[in-house]
Amino acid sequence: MKVLILGGEGQLGTELQVSLRGSSIACGRNDVDITSRESFLHQLDKTAVDVVINAAAYNLVDQAEDEPDAAYRINALGPRNLALECAVRNLPLVHISSDYVFGQDASDDPWKETDTPGPVSAYGTSKLAGEYFVRSLSEKHFVIRTCGLYGHAARTGTGKGNFVETMLRLGSERDELRVVNDQHCTPTSVKDLATAICDLIQTDSYGLYHCTNVGDCTWAKLAIEIFQYSKLDVCVSPIPSSEYPTKAKRPKQSLLDCTKLTAVIGRAMPHWKDALHQYLDERKIDEQLSDS
Repeated sequence: MKVLILGGEGQLGTELQVSLRGSSIACGRNDVDITSRESFLHQLDKTAVDVVINAAAYNLVDQAEDEPDAAYRINALGPRNLALECAVRNLPLVHISSDYVFGQDASDDPWKETDTPGPVSAYGTSKLAGEYFVRSLSEKHFVIRTCGLYGHAARTGTGKGNFVETMLRLGSERDELRVVNDQHCTPTSVKDLATAICDLIQTDSYGLYHCTNVGDCTWAKLAIEIFQYSKLDVCVSPIPSSEYPTKAKRPKQSLLDCTKLTAVIGRAMPHWKDALHQYLDERKIDEQLSDS
């Protein structure tokens, strides 16, 4: 199986290349502009692939409030281009979406795929529109909502930054940090997400899926775990979102129910603490090797 990865330079795209072990073709934004159907067609004409994975996105959540057209062009019209051509060529399309499609309604339970979305930001609205385009135009689709991604590409400079790396950097500079504690989510390792995607594309169980690590967390709770496991003496002061205002509104509850995914791939995702510890262990080993 040959897989075309769009957004191949990012955290997830980089990890997908590792998981697919040489059976992928990775394209960055300079290789394929998903907002141009012609650019995508040109790439497909050059290479024979069996599956397309779209990990390309406009992820600047706050900036999207000032640039809603740019966010919509990349996160909605881009996936529409991919869905139209994949449908013509009968290619399965994997499209990565976000927990930010929720937020308008409050819920104590994790969101299911059957729950009605309601974004509260320009970014979330653009991601939901992209979902609808893919689901309506491409019969062979896997639309995957995920949350709080982190991966090694953020540290090496080839991918967008992530919360874990930001905390480690700030923790090396400061003795105390104030971190939001009223936004519930599940931080997710791109290593685990990539593995789940690779399992999913071996099936023909097309549809909408939620895919995160397991467990309930807040950003403050995540920061505390990062510092404790890394043995960094940093005091985390939990604060409400109102004390850390941002241009874009965030969902208060971003927990996603992954029961459907578990049933299809035959296993549950790892707990977020286990995934985080593995990431930090790998990071430490990489630093030791680079220093030797």
